[in-house]
Amino acid sequence: MTTSTEISELDLIVGKARKAQHYYEANGSQDIFDLACQAVAWALMKPENNELLSKRAVSETGLGNAKDKIQKNHNKTLGLLRDLKGAKAFGHVSDEPELGLSTYLRPKGVIAAIVPSTNPLATPVNNIINALKTGNSIIIAPSPKGAGALIELLSLIHANLEKIGLDTDLVQMVPIPPSKTKTQRLMELVDLLVVTGSPNNVRAGYASGTPALGVGQGNVVTIIDETADLKEAAAKISASKIFDNATSCSSENSVIILKEVYEDALLALEGEGGLLLDETESDHLVSTHWHNGHITKTLLAQDIEVIVANLGLQERANSETKFLMVPTSEAGPEIILSGEKMSRFFALYVVQDFDEAVETALKIQNYQGAGHSLGLHSRDDQRAHHLAMAARTCRIIVNQAHCFATGGFFNNGLPFSLSMGCGSWGKNSIDDNLNWTHFVNKVKIVRVIEEDCPELDDVFAEFWNIDST
Repeated sequence: MTTSTEISELDLIVGKARKAQHYYEANGSQDIFDLACQAVAWALMKPENNELLSKRAVSETGLGNAKDKIQKNHNKTLGLLRDLKGAKAFGHVSDEPELGLSTYLRPKGVIAAIVPSTNPLATPVNNIINALKTGNSIIIAPSPKGAGALIELLSLIHANLEKIGLDTDLVQMVPIPPSKTKTQRLMELVDLLVVTGSPNNVRAGYASGTPALGVGQGNVVTIIDETADLKEAAAKISASKIFDNATSCSSENSVIILKEVYEDALLALEGEGGLLLDETESDHLVSTHWHNGHITKTLLAQDIEVIVANLGLQERANSETKFLMVPTSEAGPEIILSGEKMSRFFALYVVQDFDEAVETALKIQNYQGAGHSLGLHSRDDQRAHHLAMAARTCRIIVNQAHCFATGGFFNNGLPFSLSMGCGSWGKNSIDDNLNWTHFVNKVKIVRVIEEDCPELDDVFAEFWNIDST
């Protein structure tokens, strides 16, 4: 296909999306928008659909496992609907008579969402629901891997939208095969970009000239301090590390343990399926998982049996082995093991005290993962407050299974999301979990109120007092 043909194809798709969005907004209401969200959600959450699509996604991408993807698709979508239920995201939403202000919410217009192969179903659905909740249309640009599963999902979404009388052009995808020309043209034409995936994709989104919501790279570090419930911490770390074969950007990549409890914590982690590697085995893992600084496919998001076989650990591992632990002492750009792994192993650090734990975590995330999130297992809540001011991170997940909690869960207050903003530390424009509030424009009606103009003494008194001495 020639470049001009690809551009014309994208122009046509965006034109259809814009026409559908104009009608959707002009003739819509929050009730209609909420019904559209339910239609999209059920296309994925309907059990037989979820199972079929999850198996196809794993088959096409070779990443993760179907059982966990089914659970992820269900929980993430259910939680999102819980967050959105009753939320007024369109039209007149508030009045502030004392300020003379009224606020209205309007759609952004046509949204483009760049989505990764690690979550080829849950992430698109999350973006689609947020877009339709707020009166937008949306075009999904999938990774080449997983595009087939998305095509099948879109056919189910379109069928459900037709049932409620809505234009299927509200939800489209970039035709396969994807190309840089198509993606670039899409980014230039739409009103808002949502980019989840590689740092290169995020940078391209910001450079496109279109307003962009990009999210930073994950490389979660979790600290276990001397006050932690070690058994509980180990169980949660294990559950988080192995879920969907560590495809989540919120899966633990490094665990830092204070020396005082290291031996007991290690026993607890081994009791939850951890296998501690020796130096030779660790070197073999590193040379297998990375070539020339890039992650290979050999261990990437694979079942533990595949990892064990590829590393020749059959005699050391057993039926209870779930993940690997790699002893590490250094961190930073020269230590590739301190980076993101997306596999069932993590770097294991032992430190003298909490200050050294924080210092090590900072080194790791200054290399990769700045702004994303940190985990803390501790009974001392002041430790979390300390991290909030010492670390360069937007989320501190306390005493929870990190990969479930970071994107919102039923037992914490974060919005359900598959995309976590990392603030200025991660070179992102947002620092919270991507949610529907990022998909709207705010319109203010501004009226005259009683003048409130301070005297100079009201605003300079403290400085003048210092200056006079």
